[in-house]
Amino acid sequence: MKGTEFAELTAFLTVSDERNFRRAAQRLGMSPSALSHMIRSLEERLGARLLNRTTRSVAPTEAGQALFDRLRPAIDDMEGAIRDVGAYQTQPRGIVRVNLPRIAARLVVTPILADFLGEYPEIRLDLVIDDTLTDVVAKGFDAGIRSGELVQQDMIAVRLTPDLRMAVVGSPAYFAGRALPEVPRDIRDHRCITYRWSETGVLYRWSFDGPGGSVDVDVDSIVTANDTDLLLAAALQGAGLAFTPESFVAPYIESGELVRVLEPWCKPFSGFYLYYPNRPRMPLALRAFIDFIKFRNSLERQLA
Repeated sequence: MKGTEFAELTAFLTVSDERNFRRAAQRLGMSPSALSHMIRSLEERLGARLLNRTTRSVAPTEAGQALFDRLRPAIDDMEGAIRDVGAYQTQPRGIVRVNLPRIAARLVVTPILADFLGEYPEIRLDLVIDDTLTDVVAKGFDAGIRSGELVQQDMIAVRLTPDLRMAVVGSPAYFAGRALPEVPRDIRDHRCITYRWSETGVLYRWSFDGPGGSVDVDVDSIVTANDTDLLLAAALQGAGLAFTPESFVAPYIESGELVRVLEPWCKPFSGFYLYYPNRPRMPLALRAFIDFIKFRNSLERQLA
C-alpha cells in the first residue's frame, strides 16, 4: 500500500468517526477543503461513494460502513503495534540476550540478577553460557562478556572486573603422599585436569610467567572437558590438578578444600569486559543492563 493510499484511508476513518469534516480536519491537522479532496480521491480510486454529505451532517454509505467495519480493527491494531514499539524507547522492556562463559556468569552476572530484575520487571534476560569464542553479532546476541584480550577491536567494551589470575589447585587428598610442585616443570609429574575448547578441540595451555619469561608446560591430562564446573568438581574429588581463574576457586582455597600451588608463577591477565556492537539506536533494555552492571561492579570495586 502506498503512503497516499494509507493517508486516504486514515482520513476516511476520521471523518466517519467525527461525522463532521471540520472536526476531522482539525484532528488530522489539515484544511477541510484538503480533506474533502482526499475523500473524493479515495472514492474515485475505489469506484464507490463512501460518504453521504449534507450541509449539516456526514454519514457513511452502505459501502462506506462496510469499509469502515473492516478497516477500524486493522488500523487500531497497527496503531497499537506502533505504540508498543515506541514504548521500547520510552521505558526499558523486552529481551536482552547475552553470551558469556560460565565463570563470568558466576562472578559477574549471578550476583546482580535479583536486583536487576527487581529494578526492571519488564526486562527478560536470555543468558547463554558459552565457553567458546562465539561471534555475538552473527548469532543474534545483544552483548557478550569475555576476557579483554578476546574482545574484538570493533566492539565497544566496558571493564567489569580487575585483572584476573590463573591458579593451579588440587585437593588435600590428591596431594597426600605427593610432593607439591615448586616450579612449572614439576607439573609433568602430576595428573592434570584440562579444559578443551569444544569448537577446535585444542587443550587450554598451562602457561606461566617466571624470571626468564613465559613458560608453557605440556601436562599429563587425565581428564579433559569443555565445562569449567566439571573440572572444578574433578579437582575437589582429588582426580588431579586443575588450572582455572583464581576467583573461580578462591572460596575453596579459603575453606581448605583446595590447595593452591605455583602462585608466584601466575601473573595477572586482562579481566572480564562486557562488549557490544556500536549502534545508532541502542534498545533501552540493553542500555539499562549495561548501566546497571557497570554501576554494580564499580561499586563493588570501590568497597573492596
